[in-house]
Amino acid sequence: MSKIVVRDKDELVMKLMHYFVTFEKYTPIVVNGVKDEIWLENTDAYYKIIRINANYIHNIEQFKFDIFKTKKIVAQVRKKTLSFKVRTLNILLDLNEDVTIIPEKNINTISIKNVKDIKKSKELNEIFPDIKNNPLNDEEGLDLLVDVTSQINEVTEKKNKDYEEVFKAKKIVVTYVLMGINIAMFILTYLLFFISRGTINLDVLFSVNALAIKNGQIYRLLTGTFLHAGPLYFPIHLIFNMYALYIVGRQLENFVGKFKFLVIYLASALMGSLLSTVILQANSIGASGAIFGLMGSLVYFGFHYRVYFGNVLLKELIPLIIINLIFGFYLIGIDNFAHIGGLIGGVLSTMAVGLKHKSEKIEQINGAIVYIILCIFLLFLVYR
Repeated sequence: MSKIVVRDKDELVMKLMHYFVTFEKYTPIVVNGVKDEIWLENTDAYYKIIRINANYIHNIEQFKFDIFKTKKIVAQVRKKTLSFKVRTLNILLDLNEDVTIIPEKNINTISIKNVKDIKKSKELNEIFPDIKNNPLNDEEGLDLLVDVTSQINEVTEKKNKDYEEVFKAKKIVVTYVLMGINIAMFILTYLLFFISRGTINLDVLFSVNALAIKNGQIYRLLTGTFLHAGPLYFPIHLIFNMYALYIVGRQLENFVGKFKFLVIYLASALMGSLLSTVILQANSIGASGAIFGLMGSLVYFGFHYRVYFGNVLLKELIPLIIINLIFGFYLIGIDNFAHIGGLIGGVLSTMAVGLKHKSEKIEQINGAIVYIILCIFLLFLVYR
């Protein structure tokens, strides 16, 4: 039986990859056209990209070309992950000792030739202090290969289960209930108006009205978001809003869950009404502020899961929000400040409720604090 021989460079690659994937939650990414390189990504880490290059670099010209190639690939990753700055750790495993490393902005290049270099590397140990204690550092050969493969497979399987839990199709309830309430309120408004011969008008009694809110009718901040204007035979306002709620609401409810979705919807509606009351100080009705909040929430979710969302954020969702806001400023009768307030409320409330497998407690606390402070500030402006 022939003995399996593992090259020293391959052992070093496995040890580094094991540590970054298992302990630092990096994910391998596929980069076309490269050979003997490992690319790892963690959008929440100090170094968003780690590149492990086992190719031999024998002179300064080859080193410069290698850096040029690295910068090109990093630029593609930066665009994909919607990041302004992508700090990259470039680990070279076979750099000629005569080649001097040239510093590059946002690309930290280091030379590692063995496990001793890992333990001595100041750059590695400053950011990853536990790397020198990696239990696989003392293993070699077939035992190392088996252990690394087994542990990376365990981590990958857990990540896949986490993402499947978030993205798998679930039963949608809250979106349909909210749609039902909005439609029911529209019909009820007309029924009461006709029955009372115009003496009872819910659009007047429960709209987001600045003067009434200042006089203590604070409930209008939410009730007005469930009312819609327009003729009964062609309720264009209601149709547009319910279609948007149907499209965006089902997606977001599926991703964040029923309770969090309801909190985000109501928090967005409230923030939109508050900003509208402070700036416009006029009558306002409609669910569009809350719906813009759902879109803001979806952007926040997509940013944290952008590896799986692909280019949807850049090519579809963000342009849709911008176009709607631009039209809102040009068209008469559109409460664009409710849209902006809802958008802000959607992002902050999503921070506060958190995203499964992504949000940390401190981030949720910060989101809740900022949302509450902003609400108090807007209320102060309303009642000053």
